[in-house]
Amino acid sequence: MSGTTVAQVMAELAELEDPRMRRVNEKHGDDHGVNLTKLRALAKRIRTQQDLALDLWATDDTAARLLALLICRPKAFGRDELDTMLRHARTPKVHDWLVNYVVRKNPHAEELRLAWSADADPVVASAGWALTADRVVRKPEGLDLAALLDVIEARMKDAPDRLQWAMNTCLAQIGIRHPHHRARAIDIGERLQVLKDYPTPPNCTSPFAPAWIAEMVRRQA
Repeated sequence: MSGTTVAQVMAELAELEDPRMRRVNEKHGDDHGVNLTKLRALAKRIRTQQDLALDLWATDDTAARLLALLICRPKAFGRDELDTMLRHARTPKVHDWLVNYVVRKNPHAEELRLAWSADADPVVASAGWALTADRVVRKPEGLDLAALLDVIEARMKDAPDRLQWAMNTCLAQIGIRHPHHRARAIDIGERLQVLKDYPTPPNCTSPFAPAWIAEMVRRQA
C-alpha cells in the first residue's frame, strides 16, 4: 500500500471503530475503539512507511498513533524527537507501544533510559523504568542491580500508579532473572505489599512481585 494517504488510513480506522470497545478502553485511559488485532492487520498491509507514520502521529488521534508506531522505522528517530513524542503520548497504550516498539530499538535508548528515569514527571520516569526492566532481562551487564533495588525499596511504595507499576516490573524481573538478588527482591515485595491485592483473572500471574517471581521461577525449573 505504498502511496497511502492519511485520509485513506483515517477512513479505514473509522470503519474499524467499535463503540463497545471504546467504552472498555476508556476505562483504562485509552480513547479509541479499534480492535488491536485488526489494527495490526492494517499495519501489515501498509508495511513500513516512515513519512506516513509521522503524518499519522501528527493527527493526535490515538488509533492513528498506534498504527504509526507499527509502520514506522524505529531507528530513524532522533533522541529529542523521541523525547518530545513521549511527553505528548497522552494515553497509556500509545506510551507503552512507543517505549516497547520504538524507543528500545533506537540507538538512543540507553541515553533516554537514564534521562527519563531521573525525570520529575512520573509518567516520563515510568518510561525510564520500563526500559530499565527490559535491560534487566536482555542486557543486565553494567547495571547496578543492588542500587536499583535500593531505589525501588525507597520510592516504589509511594510512587504514582504508572511509575509504581514500572518499578514493580523491574523489581520482579530482578528477582526472576538474577538468583543472587532474588531473596532481597522478594523481601522488598513482601514488605512494601505493592499490588498485592491487584485483581488478577484466573490462570493469570499476579503482578505482586513475590508471587510473580515465584511463579516464573517455578516455570523455569
